[in-house]
Amino acid sequence: MDRQHEAPRIVVGVDGSPSSQAALRWAVRYAGLVGGRVEAVAAWDLAGAASWSAPAVDTTFDEEEAERRLVEEVRTVLGEDGASSVHQRLVRGNPVDVLVDAAQGADMLVVGSRGRGGFSRALLGSVSHQTALHAPCPITIVRADVPVQ
Repeated sequence: MDRQHEAPRIVVGVDGSPSSQAALRWAVRYAGLVGGRVEAVAAWDLAGAASWSAPAVDTTFDEEEAERRLVEEVRTVLGEDGASSVHQRLVRGNPVDVLVDAAQGADMLVVGSRGRGGFSRALLGSVSHQTALHAPCPITIVRADVPVQ
């Protein structure tokens, strides 16, 4: 298909944090302005899976439950009508790698400035910082305390 005639694809990272919720709202608003489509991507990984420790087994992780939470998160942030226009994907892997891979061929990657971990005073979280360094497309980093109008 000719890339010129495709709707712009906006990928947004979702992790349940206030800044990722703001990023989701921003991405949907931007998509509306440019006639684009939004893909909300959440990442999950097993703790220790990439280390030299013993094989990681997380008996408490339920992928179906995580997918349900992703759908519910998008519905809570955008409402039923807004959520119906957003494609949601749960992908196993390191969040930076997952978002950079998902952004291949995208017109924009949107992430929140701070996720669920780290230091509350940091301006950028580690995921937003690393995606800014490695994104294959333009990136927008959204702070939770900046209202989307």
